[in-house]
Amino acid sequence: MAAALPVSVPPEKAKTSLPTNLLRLLALLAVIGITAYIYSIRSRVEEFERFGYAGIFIIALMANATVLLPAPGVAIIYAMGAVFNPLWVGLAAGTGGALGELSGYLAGFSGQAIVERTHIYERLHPWVEKYGGWAVFVLSAIPNPFFDVAGIAAGMVKLPVQTFLVFTWAGQIIKMLFFAMAGYYSLEWLTNFMR
Repeated sequence: MAAALPVSVPPEKAKTSLPTNLLRLLALLAVIGITAYIYSIRSRVEEFERFGYAGIFIIALMANATVLLPAPGVAIIYAMGAVFNPLWVGLAAGTGGALGELSGYLAGFSGQAIVERTHIYERLHPWVEKYGGWAVFVLSAIPNPFFDVAGIAAGMVKLPVQTFLVFTWAGQIIKMLFFAMAGYYSLEWLTNFMR
């Protein structure tokens, strides 16, 4: 009778500890709770505008904290660029947006990727795995509906949270400055046109 050869278990299949599984479950539940709450108050988001730059920060944070559900955000940033200094609007919104995107990252980090078998995930995951923060930067700097999936992929590949935040913040600043400046210049153009 031949002795059984030891079978090595790949690291991704290794048994995880109970505390790690509990943390992952809590992260997933937090993401679901945040998404459901923000989606339920999406029609009242405009109320935060009266708080100036802090309100803009909160609007961007909430709009980006939803995972795979649309919430108003860039349209309000566009409008606020016409009311406030667009540079500060872009900075407040970019910072809030970057922090809000942590929800997608946490969803991926929890290991419970909702989108793991979708076509877009299968296309973005290798790109995020190969280019890391730079992929996150590009995807957060351009307006696209797929950044939540990129955040989930970044969490799944265990991109360090600091790297995710820095690259997301830089991309969000660029995107939000674009929308704030567009709002500012469209109001200026409209004002000149009406004269």
